[in-house]
Amino acid sequence: MAEAVSMRPGVDGEVPSTIDLRAEYVESGVKDVLEELDNSLIGLAPVKQRIRETAALLLVERARKRLGLAHETPTLHMSFSGNPGTGKTTVALRMADLLHRLGYIRKGHLVSVTRDDLVGQYIGHTAPKTKEILKKAMGGVLFIDEAYYLYRQENERDYGQEAIEILLQVMEHQREDFVVILAGYADRMDRFFESNPGFRSRIAHHIDFPDYTDSELLRIAEVMLAKQNYSLDVAGRAAMEQYIALRRRQPHFANARSIRNALDRARLRQANRLFETSNGSIGADALSTIVAADIRASRIFNSGTMQEEAAS
Repeated sequence: MAEAVSMRPGVDGEVPSTIDLRAEYVESGVKDVLEELDNSLIGLAPVKQRIRETAALLLVERARKRLGLAHETPTLHMSFSGNPGTGKTTVALRMADLLHRLGYIRKGHLVSVTRDDLVGQYIGHTAPKTKEILKKAMGGVLFIDEAYYLYRQENERDYGQEAIEILLQVMEHQREDFVVILAGYADRMDRFFESNPGFRSRIAHHIDFPDYTDSELLRIAEVMLAKQNYSLDVAGRAAMEQYIALRRRQPHFANARSIRNALDRARLRQANRLFETSNGSIGADALSTIVAADIRASRIFNSGTMQEEAAS
């Protein structure tokens, strides 16, 4: 492997004269993080491309610093916009790892919170809660899910604005010690930024998470099952394909999350089917196979209510 840097004499000792970015990419572990992102998440091509572009920027900025060129630590606060179940939390975890490997954060951990973790219910309660969370997040990434709930304008006694002001101050003055990622539905995030220009000016990277396609959701279902040593038989796969097409047209569809819930119910039906029909010994294949009947028993295939499916 080529050396990442070559050295030249300097006033205070040897300093790099050149840096091999490709070697840095491998030796820093960034290559491993990006490959893991590709392997662990199906689809999300535009998201993965933005992460690769961000990694390239950070590698170049780190190289510029080591070569003594004028540089400024880039603003790394981010916004992840998209529907539920599109991998926002998983990508945030990979981003924390990436930033840590490149030396932009000290620890690389992720602290995931919602409004309830930051905003108090009475006077004097919000500041201590917010500051405690920020203390835990220092050196890592603070992931705020459904960030638009931080402040409720319709409630004049809401204490969310106090949490926002503390966050904005720390995001500006301690941005070299931690990164904030705000997440939520795209339309609500847009309105949130419109009503909170302080956040918009501090967020450098806005990444949109698309919904999964039907074929991607089917692959996700198969991967989820495989991780638990289950599989779909041929008819079961066809039933799952049809289920996905029907389910995504129903209310409250949550992408991979809804698929996981559907598979949990299919496993319940499979267990009940095996228990009721088994007359003796049963093999591993039967215990590990989801068949069409386990999928088609879902209410989604009936013309009546969709309460079971729409609730997840």
